[in-house]
Formats: sequence, C-alpha cells, structure tokens
Amino acid sequence: MMQELDLLLINPGAREQVYGKLSSSLSGIEPPLWCGLIAGFIREKGYTIKIIDAEAENLSPEETARKISEHNPLLAAIIVLGSNPSAASTPKMTSAGETLTALKKISPQIKTLLGGLHPSALPERTLMEEDVDFVCQGEGFYTILQLLDLLKDEEKPREYNINGLWYIKDNRVVSNPPAPPIKNLDELPFAAWDILHMDKYRAHNWHCFDHIDERGHYAVIYTSLGCPFKCNYCNIHALYGKPGIRFRSPEKVIEEIDFLVKNYNIQNIKILDELFVLKEDRVMRICDLIIQRGYKLNIWAYARVDTVNENLMKKMKQAGINWVAFGIESASKNVREGVTKRFSQDTIKKAIEITRAADVYIMGNFIFGLPDDNLDTMQETLDMAKELNLEYINFYTAMAYPGSQLYYEALQKEIKLPEQWHGYSQYGEETLPMPTKYLSAAEVLRFRDNAFKEYLSNPDYLEIIGEKFGSKVVEHIKEMLKHEIHRKFA
Repeated sequence: MMQELDLLLINPGAREQVYGKLSSSLSGIEPPLWCGLIAGFIREKGYTIKIIDAEAENLSPEETARKISEHNPLLAAIIVLGSNPSAASTPKMTSAGETLTALKKISPQIKTLLGGLHPSALPERTLMEEDVDFVCQGEGFYTILQLLDLLKDEEKPREYNINGLWYIKDNRVVSNPPAPPIKNLDELPFAAWDILHMDKYRAHNWHCFDHIDERGHYAVIYTSLGCPFKCNYCNIHALYGKPGIRFRSPEKVIEEIDFLVKNYNIQNIKILDELFVLKEDRVMRICDLIIQRGYKLNIWAYARVDTVNENLMKKMKQAGINWVAFGIESASKNVREGVTKRFSQDTIKKAIEITRAADVYIMGNFIFGLPDDNLDTMQETLDMAKELNLEYINFYTAMAYPGSQLYYEALQKEIKLPEQWHGYSQYGEETLPMPTKYLSAAEVLRFRDNAFKEYLSNPDYLEIIGEKFGSKVVEHIKEMLKHEIHRKFA
C-alpha cells in the first residue's frame, strides 16, 4: 500500500473501562489536546498528519487498529494523556496496549510509538510490556519530529540518537537522555482543531448546571504547562521532568480563544492548567482580554485555596470563569501535610467565602484513602464537604499513579497495586485504590462510594442546587445517583 500519511496520532478509547456506566451520558468527552498540540507542531514542519480520536468515536481497540491499518502511516503514535492528566493517563494504557497488539497482527510493518504521561513515568517497562517500537519520554514535540525525519530517510538508521526516545535493539533496551521541554510556549502553534471531532465533545455535566442541555461547543486549552508544587499523589512531573511552570502570554491565549469562538462557536471552556490561578497580574490580563471582547463564555479552571483573593475572583467572574476547582483533598491537616499539601483550615474557609462572594461556583476535589487516613479522618472530610455545601464535588480515592511519590512508596512497601492499568481508574469495575496505614483498599472504596451518594442526596445540597440551577438539575442529580458503580474489590 502506498504511504501517503506521515504521522497518525491516536487517542485510545477507554470510556467504558474508565467511567463504567457513567460513560454513556454523564462523563465529559474532552478533546485530546496533546494529540492536537503535537499535530499542530509537526504539521507546521511540513508533515502530513491525521488524528484518530477513538474515545470520541467510541471505538474498540480492534476497530481502532483497523482504522490505523487503513491509513497505513509512516508512524502511528498513541498518546496516553487525557484532560485530567494524573487520573486519565494510566487507566488508558489497557486500551492502548490492546490497540497495539491488534495492530501488530494485521499491519506489523507500521512503526508504532507510545507517548504521554504513563509512558514517560515507566518508559522501560512500557517498552518491554507492549507491542510497540518506540516509547517517547516527555512532551514529545521534538522527539517525534526527529523520529519522523529519520524514518523518512530511505537509508534506514542503525541508531536513533534522539533525546526522549526509547527502543529495543539487539534484544537490549536503548535509552536516550530526556528531551528538554520547550522553553517559549508562544512558539507552539495552536492545537490542530481542524482535524479533531469538534462536534463530538461535551463538557462535564456539572460544568453546565446553568444550561444542562447545552454541553456541546466545548474545548480545552492550556495557558501554562507544569506545576511548581510537589504533592505526593500527583505524577505530572513525570511528563515535564521536574517541578516548574512555563506560561503562554495572555495575548497568545486570547488569540486561541478568539479562534475557537469564531471558528467553532465555542461556549464552554476548560482551562487545563495544573494551576491557573497562580500569578495574579497574568490572570487579570487574560480576564481583561476576554472581557474586552464581550464573549459570553462558561469557563472553569483550577486554583489553590491559598492563591485567590477578592479582586481576582471578581475579575474572573466578569470574564466568564463561572467555576473554580479547589484541591482541598482532606479535612485533616495531618493527612494533608502527609502528602505535602500545606495550608490551614482557615485558608480553606476564607477561599470559599471569597469565591462565593464573587458568585463563582465551586468544584471541591477531595481524596479518601491518603496514607494517614483512617475512618475518623475520612468522616471528617465528608463532614467538611457537607458543611461547605459546594455546588459540586469530586470524591477520589488515593491512587499510586506511576511517576508519583506514592507509587514509589507503594513499591518499596510491596503494597498491592492494580493488576491491570484500567484498575487505576476512579469509576470502573476494576478500581483498586491504595490501602492506608489503617484501612484496606476495600474499606476506602466503600467509604468513597457511600460518601458520594450521601453528599449528592443530602437535602441541604439539593436545596442549594434547586435555588441556583432549578428543579431540572436537581432531577438530573437524582437520576445520576441511580447509576450504580459496580466494584470488584469493594
């Protein structure tokens, strides 16, 4: 078959494995931004690019492999990195591996690569375990570009001396030094939105409580890459190499928002930054640029409880940042400090007050099963969440995601980890969280699932939801609670 396509980027499909029954209508379907970013960068260098978004198209691994085979690209790169990097990378590895195995059976001649957060955290293991030719460690922009340059050369190279690339030669693993991250993010072109399925993406249900039937016209963007903090449960630094943050200029950010609004009528936006609310003057500038244009956007972003203030929150609300997600994690100071999350109870309450005063809705992120958790501290966390009565919550279980400090501690202590990668998902049947010093994994998982039902069925919660969003959203939440999550290990 004649080769007309240089690079085929694949977002593996794993909606049912990761979300269970919630995948059909409740979970968001988010654009694979890293596929889009890499596509935009490589295309600018003159290569032909396509993207298969198996998640948006709800393709099985076998169906995805057949599609890859039909395209017959020079390089098929599966990027295992979702729009919630920590929680949405490792669980996709099962599907990614099955896709590669199916592809090898029907088109063994196609060169394959795995990239993203999980492969960056475990490059050697990924290379040894999966039916793949190359593993990319790090962001991948220059690594994939240089690999394409070599593959295009008719004289096949004996060595792939490319930073960030791992491969096997003569039955031994060959590793190259890590590739340096791109310093100036403004040099990156926009994501290749024109080759994504922009009609298939939808926001999370809570993001659109103001307009629950209008979850489409959705996009995700970065305004920065990386994070300066070092929380033990987070593995994001495996992708970037070390703690730190790089910023896009506000002007470049608004240029992409302009593009999305004008070309795709985007109304709902998730700012994907690990921590958007960090530098006040920069956030203010981005908000001012949005306000100047008069856009009526519905945006959400991440913040820490110790990085917000009244003026900033008011400005964010003016710009259409209607939701802020705070990582509160635990009500116990001791539990938080055990994973290097350091702020006081007063700081939490003050941030909630400031945010509410600006009429911004709050998504509270909490984690059950951190190393120092016991039944009392987890109950304190649930009680705090109910007392705060936030517009929505994510109740996670602590996972030893590969690349995180918790993962290395789990290996040292020989703690039982999920046998399959999709066991790292939060909502699947195979979910297996970390045990704590005092509780089994099953006890943590049962507590989390019961806490979720208790919070969302709480009359005080349903009352504020009815007041703010109307009876239709109350019924939506009640319907959501009917979706039982089946757990193998609870």
